[in-house]
Amino acid sequence: MASLPAFVPATHPAVAITSPGKPLQLINLPTIPPSPGEVLVHVTHTSSSPLDLHRASGDLHVHNNTPFVMGITIGGTVVAVGPNTASGLRVGDRVFGFVNDGSEREAGFQAYATVPAWKLGRVPEGIDIRDAVAVPANLVTAVHTVVQDLGLPLPWPVVPPVPSSAAEKGRAKEKEDKIVLVWGAASSVGMYVLQVLRHWGYRHVLAVASGKHHEALKELGARQCFDYREGDVVGKVLGYLEGLEKKENNKEGRPRVPYIVDCIGSKEGTLRPLTRIADKGSRVAVMLPVINVHTTKDQKSELEMDVGKVLVGEWKNGVELRGVRTFLYHQNEFFKHHLQPEIVPALLEQRVIKPNKLRMVEGKTLLDRAQKALDLLRDQAVSGEKLVWRVADDIY
Repeated sequence: MASLPAFVPATHPAVAITSPGKPLQLINLPTIPPSPGEVLVHVTHTSSSPLDLHRASGDLHVHNNTPFVMGITIGGTVVAVGPNTASGLRVGDRVFGFVNDGSEREAGFQAYATVPAWKLGRVPEGIDIRDAVAVPANLVTAVHTVVQDLGLPLPWPVVPPVPSSAAEKGRAKEKEDKIVLVWGAASSVGMYVLQVLRHWGYRHVLAVASGKHHEALKELGARQCFDYREGDVVGKVLGYLEGLEKKENNKEGRPRVPYIVDCIGSKEGTLRPLTRIADKGSRVAVMLPVINVHTTKDQKSELEMDVGKVLVGEWKNGVELRGVRTFLYHQNEFFKHHLQPEIVPALLEQRVIKPNKLRMVEGKTLLDRAQKALDLLRDQAVSGEKLVWRVADDIY
């Protein structure tokens, strides 16, 4: 185990849930020197996600495990490297990553985090750390969802296609047949799902989102967009799919849309409409937890981690429901060692991935900023953007 540098304090502040449903609290934690395979990061920025709301207001996997340190993303600077750490990370490197909340070692809403090196990547030159910190949790989720839950291959590195190749034409046609519907496409995860699919050559992607986002979503890879706020959106999606069936009558017996990603996981808002669209053979990947009742100032959320228990009897026989569990992405050994250290930074550096539009959350203190971000999520005041804020009070 490495010792702490002289300028690093022995303790530091962190934002935690001390009682579910109550305002967040500031606590003091010991700064942990990095062990082999770990680095110590001075966390300057982080981003908020709906998971924070599910933890704080829905008691999701918190229960009596308090204080529960918040934060699944970090952005900052390496200040110490554990002995025999072969990641190549060095003191002074700017890094960003998707980490475990609830962990006093690595959670993101604290001034110093001690993190396994495989959960971090270097921030590419020319990329603002505020943009970078908005990326890893949602991009890792997008890649994991496409591979693990939809079963679509995303080989790395991506080899540029050779248009004149007969084999390449065959592969392009095969991918054209793989229609993917992304519901909640303007969410942080949804926008990355679109970009991931586009980069790996999946061109027939349908997006459901508010109409104000449609032009931006087409730029990210959506072929056709549908507005869930206008009339019978399900009928419009089905009408589009039926039009395709008339053009290509050789698909009888296949599901109209074989791959569906629900980026919201709302029982009434997204899952119930999808019961009318998914057919036998459709794979439906749902972001967990499923929200049966959304939290408000006066109402505690009601959540479900087993998508098979939601709308039982309303799905057609043969629909395959998959609950997305991104925290298990490292069970794929290739992704464990390459996704955050290599692939995520490369996609960002190559401008393959466009970071979400940011909303910087301001406040006088670390606790103020964390609570304001949580309140924005609770009030459903976020659309098509990612909440990013400073952890360090002395960094602007």
